[in-house]
Amino acid sequence: MPSRQTQLQKDTHYRLMQLLQDNPTLSQRAMAKALGISFGGVNYCLNALIDKGLVKINNFSQNQNKFSYVYLLTPQGVAEKAALTGSFLKRKMDEYEALKAEISALNAEIAKADQQHKPR
Repeated sequence: MPSRQTQLQKDTHYRLMQLLQDNPTLSQRAMAKALGISFGGVNYCLNALIDKGLVKINNFSQNQNKFSYVYLLTPQGVAEKAALTGSFLKRKMDEYEALKAEISALNAEIAKADQQHKPR
């Protein structure tokens, strides 16, 4: 089983790729805000995805805003995102089932406590 840090990294990569697929022109600051991570964290993840060949970056040198970039998923990135989507969904479904079981146990505990404290 992968470590918690590895899972968080995969989740961040998945969420970042999802964000880029939906909004390829977002700035890194906007990405950081949307993901709830630091600007440096986004930069680190983007560079990792670029190094793996999952994301390519285009800048528009003719644009007035010289810092305007478009982040595009490569075909390999689209395939990787699809694979990550499946594993992300499975992990979230497992978490959901565990949470449902915990809620059920807590409700049973509350009901039992209520029964024990009812006046007779």
